[in-house]
Amino acid sequence: MSLFNIFDIAGSGMSAQSLRLNTTASNLANADSVSSSVGETYRSRQPVFATVLDDAQDGFKPGSVQVRGIVESQAPVKQEYNPAHPMADENGFVYHSNVDPIAEMANMMSASRSYQNNVEIANTSKQLLIRTLQMGK
Repeated sequence: MSLFNIFDIAGSGMSAQSLRLNTTASNLANADSVSSSVGETYRSRQPVFATVLDDAQDGFKPGSVQVRGIVESQAPVKQEYNPAHPMADENGFVYHSNVDPIAEMANMMSASRSYQNNVEIANTSKQLLIRTLQMGK
């Protein structure tokens, strides 16, 4: 693997983790949202990643990370009977988001650390390239 490929892989990893952090932030921002119907209730979203492998003559070589899409959680929304609430439906129910704030905070910490790891990989690779170039002096 070329040392320059490492920058592509680390860069795609940083981009993927950035999207993961943004999705988590959106989930946390909507964790306390309510609505008057199940269909309108905010549902937790998660990005789906895949590894793009480079086809080479001697087999597959590791490649970059690709975002395949963002999926909504199929977990049921929380239903609360509260006829006095202004968002209550005709039966007196209010529907709460299915976002789990504790799981989202863990996801945010994991994405942040993964992003930091990719930054460290890029910095270490840069230092290796600089030292290699200095050997020729």
